Amino acid sequence: MIEARGRTGRKPTAAEKGGSGGRTGTPGRSRASGDVKSKRYERPPTWKGAFTKSLIAAVVVYVVATLLLKRAVTANLLLLPLVLAIYTPTMYYTDMWMHRRYQRKKARG
Repeated sequence: MIEARGRTGRKPTAAEKGGSGGRTGTPGRSRASGDVKSKRYERPPTWKGAFTKSLIAAVVVYVVATLLLKRAVTANLLLLPLVLAIYTPTMYYTDMWMHRRYQRKKARG
């Protein structure tokens, strides 16, 4: 038996053809609706977000230092507060710079 390709059921209704795919939620949050990166810069940065990013970076630095430098695990624990102290303000002010840059670009065009 040979089956034909294509639709074999009923025709989709206008609501089904709408492209939403039955998804609910806030418009503008999907990747298909626009530039996802620009949505991130519409909100001003927070210190909590900067701390989270720097915590992830500190863990990466800790793992890399432990594996590459082959030092004691406890000796590398001293790196964590140092990396957090340096990376948290760096992440915050970088995010602030990107936010302001995006706002200037949005105001121009």
